[in-house]
Amino acid sequence: MKRKTLPILIGLLVAGCGSSGQPSPPSSPPPSGPPPGVSVSLAQWRSDEPVHALQVAVRNTSDTPVYFADLQLVTPSFKTLAPKTADATIKKTERTDLPIPFGAANCSPQGLPEVRPATVVAHLSTGSGPLRQVVFDVPHPDPLLARLLRDECSEFLIKQAASIEFGPEWTESSKAMRGELVVTRRGAGTVALNDMNGTTHFIVTPGHRPLGVLKATEQGLRAPIVLTPGRCDPHAFAEAKKAFLFPVRASIDGGEERVVIVVPPKPLQERLIAYALKTCGLGG
Repeated sequence: MKRKTLPILIGLLVAGCGSSGQPSPPSSPPPSGPPPGVSVSLAQWRSDEPVHALQVAVRNTSDTPVYFADLQLVTPSFKTLAPKTADATIKKTERTDLPIPFGAANCSPQGLPEVRPATVVAHLSTGSGPLRQVVFDVPHPDPLLARLLRDECSEFLIKQAASIEFGPEWTESSKAMRGELVVTRRGAGTVALNDMNGTTHFIVTPGHRPLGVLKATEQGLRAPIVLTPGRCDPHAFAEAKKAFLFPVRASIDGGEERVVIVVPPKPLQERLIAYALKTCGLGG
């Protein structure tokens, strides 16, 4: 009995070592195509710009409601973020917008990149069906993504050479706020500050145009600027989403002019709002 039992036990042990005894987890189903009649495009509202967001404009020409659980922009041109919860049921509609954040642009020190193809990946269900992953192709090249990539990478290229910031000292006189832009060397090249534009709420008057040139041998530059209110209606201050996105036009080594968005620090933003309200007679 012992001689017969031993081979059987060895065989069972060998078989057990060759397998975990647990079934392999099922693989995720591959993404499927969009439901009939459902398509997406990209848009951006003015209020989206300060928070680095987009709108996925959903069009549903069918009579079947589509439930969107989440959405995600996927493209080599921008860093991919985690899916954004949507929790929205889209009935028949020419356009319904669903907001999503998008990642920072993937820029290169060698120059401005071309915009790459993009998709919107969604988990959705149609009618009473189960959730599934669907990939929507964004028509290429998308003009909005091309502009966003150009703007962010233009700013990136300038910032490789120098930082541009609001200076720490600001004084109020003659119903105007007076201060400086401070340019600090970061990399090689001659940086020319050609102009600075105002925002939805403030008018910018540089001390002179161009504002100044940071020569290749210099480490810093200060350019005087004056800020005055651009609007004095109460509604403007209730909708101050882009009040502090100041475009500065700059170039490196005489090259193409590019735009850098310069934002004052939060304490200065609060001072500027208080100053504008007082100057406009809205301070209460």
